[in-house]
Amino acid sequence: MSVVTSQPSPTPEGVQPLNPDEEAVVRSLNRVIYALPRAIDADMVRAQRLPAIEYLTLMHLSEAPERRLRMSELAAACEMSLSGMSRVVQKLESQGYVQRVRCEEDARGWNAVLTDAGFARLEQAWPAHLAAVRRNFLDHLAGIDLKKLAAALQNVAT
Repeated sequence: MSVVTSQPSPTPEGVQPLNPDEEAVVRSLNRVIYALPRAIDADMVRAQRLPAIEYLTLMHLSEAPERRLRMSELAAACEMSLSGMSRVVQKLESQGYVQRVRCEEDARGWNAVLTDAGFARLEQAWPAHLAAVRRNFLDHLAGIDLKKLAAALQNVAT
């Protein structure tokens, strides 16, 4: 029986291979994309019994004009599908934190509206969210130029 060893294909002309530092960043980023949201979510559930996605939903609504967003806009802001966002809003609605109302401009569409109780819940959960973000992310970036990092991450995202 022969052993087949795979050889990496040659680097295409003009493409620079990753150096060890670049390779480490790319591999770390893959882990961060997976681990960071889960860590923040676990902290939020433990401290507030409020999953991170519900916190983010309340946050985005609190920042919107009249504390209301069309469901599709809210889904996009939270990086979710419309059906997933509908489930989150339904749960928040059952707790009295959000109301769904028909869009005035388009009777087929729905808006999510943050209630006063929802705003109060957001204010209550804010310190725990801040602590989770600091502990799981920002505290690990000591000495890094955060303005440059934010700009670089924004460039990658767009």
